[in-house]
Amino acid sequence: MRPEYITTQFLQDFIKSAFAEDVGDGDHSTLSSIPKEARSTAVLKIKDNGILAGVEMAIEIFRQFDTNLEIKSFLNDGAVVKTGDSAFTVQGSSRSILTCERLVLNCMQRMSGIATKTNKLVKLLEGTSTRLLDTRKTTPNFRLLEKWAVKIGGGENHRIGLYDMIMLKDNHIDMAGGITQAINQTKDYLRASNKRLKIEVETRTLAEVEEVLAVGGVDIIMLDNMDIATMKAAVTLIANQAKTEASGGITETTLRSVAECGVNYISVGALTHSYRSLDLSLKAEKN
Repeated sequence: MRPEYITTQFLQDFIKSAFAEDVGDGDHSTLSSIPKEARSTAVLKIKDNGILAGVEMAIEIFRQFDTNLEIKSFLNDGAVVKTGDSAFTVQGSSRSILTCERLVLNCMQRMSGIATKTNKLVKLLEGTSTRLLDTRKTTPNFRLLEKWAVKIGGGENHRIGLYDMIMLKDNHIDMAGGITQAINQTKDYLRASNKRLKIEVETRTLAEVEEVLAVGGVDIIMLDNMDIATMKAAVTLIANQAKTEASGGITETTLRSVAECGVNYISVGALTHSYRSLDLSLKAEKN
């Protein structure tokens, strides 16, 4: 099931832009070597172990380019896959299949890599109440697909962009003149603009946590780059007055111990900036 931000309009616009970038005035390799009437079948082969993502996206790419292509899916997004599996076949115009090939693979390999990494970290959190979040550390113009892949892998999306949540980070706080000023000015802005957005504030010390609590009216308190002892103390201090999010330098080896501090969320930028793409290929079936 698509997240609400993956709209039909977004998919149409993204695919159109991607083809314009890749095809230009024509796929001349294909146009020059493949007869117009040629028909073929190709299969999406899995050459790696992980979580599959981007099947639905691939179907949209094929269909937007050529509505006469026939796609038969064997595996859905979120499926656990291994080397040798087949995800789907596509049948129809050889030219259309070849022109779509790289865009399909680029999307699916990246999305599957993100879903695989996300799923691995989600499993490390099993048995805790902590949920895994992504960040805005994404590829420009590819963000929504990256966040979709996080969802497929079992993680949760943080804010989608700058527009759907207030996050006051260290630079906001320093440039505003401090935590109290930043929060109060934010509240004034929300009242004046009649916007209802959640407020999150980054803290780096227990003293900053205390200041946020003293001002009040904050939905989430980020505990940034805190050691385990400080984070536990911060969670105790906050005592459910706000949700808590741990962030900053959290790795696979430290993820579990951070969760056991009792935080509600852990955000990991590496989900979308330091993953390894899953190895996939689209191969023509030989007659």
